[in-house]
Amino acid sequence: MSTIYLISDHGKLIKKGETLVLKLDEQTSRTIFPFKTEQLVLVGNVEITSPALKLLMRHRINTVFLNKNGKFNGRLDFQLGKNVYLRRRQFRLLDDEEFRLNFARAIVGGKLRNQLTFMQRIHRRGMDNQVVRTRIEQIKSLLTKLDTARKIDEIRGYEGAGASAFFAAFRYAIVPDFATFNGRSKNPPADNVNAVLSFIYTMIYYRVDAALEVEGLDGYVGYFHRLDYGKRALAFDLMEEYRTPLGDSLTASLFNLGVLNENDFHEVTFSSEDVEFPLEAEDDTEANITFQKKKGVLLTREGLRKVITHFEKRLDTRLFYPPLQKPLSYRQIISQQIRQFKRVINGEESLYKPLVIK
Repeated sequence: MSTIYLISDHGKLIKKGETLVLKLDEQTSRTIFPFKTEQLVLVGNVEITSPALKLLMRHRINTVFLNKNGKFNGRLDFQLGKNVYLRRRQFRLLDDEEFRLNFARAIVGGKLRNQLTFMQRIHRRGMDNQVVRTRIEQIKSLLTKLDTARKIDEIRGYEGAGASAFFAAFRYAIVPDFATFNGRSKNPPADNVNAVLSFIYTMIYYRVDAALEVEGLDGYVGYFHRLDYGKRALAFDLMEEYRTPLGDSLTASLFNLGVLNENDFHEVTFSSEDVEFPLEAEDDTEANITFQKKKGVLLTREGLRKVITHFEKRLDTRLFYPPLQKPLSYRQIISQQIRQFKRVINGEESLYKPLVIK
């Protein structure tokens, strides 16, 4: 079972027998076999005929719709949670301050440790840079403070300080001169490095959210990120541990290995009413800021293809997974981590342990 990405501004998805066919023109088409497809991601203005839609429903294929710049438009989802007892336990734990505190500490601790490992790799690769050394010490200090934090807002503050320290050092991980990074920015991304980071983070979010649905967990019930109407806070919580090993690391590699070049990006001017720029899903209010005009950098269609291809390859990368004492791919690890979280919710395990890279 695999995830299929269809990127087109004029294609039509039709049913042909028991297969789906993306028709691009009279001579060009692509065939998708439903029994081999776990998730379908449509990027751009891809039309779907009614028979094709019925086939997707019959095979219960999770289908995500993104606009041409990567903004989430909607989703067909067939994994509706039927386990009311599991969801009841989730909601009850919202009132358990000790549980929420321990979970938040674990989530942020895992993220900070992954950021620290990445920064130490930058340092070992010959970047004997005072900025990097200083930021490494800041992350270590935050990890020490995290152990004694007694309020979730305090932990959120440490997470924010860690992100600030990390991205101050992250720029030294990227070598090409054309790669621009002046600090983390989004909605829209201000430079080409942020364009890649935002898109990959979005892909990670969908992976984690889909895994939550498979396990029957309610994605709206989060314990670290603030709850809000229509926000799947738990997906934000449980994607944090993958931001550095899947997002930051892959972004640096795509630039440093020459996979991406200057022609894979284009600059666009947006207004606050523009619906086409990628609103990266984040737990902040930046997406609601009103502005008259704002310049942003986005991936071209070819750039999107490159990033998607290498993201899927990275998901197949195998690394040693301590809980099972054997190598697993990132795809498998995401599923295993969600199952571990489910056991915590059910009281089978006492504390969630995030993925920490070495």
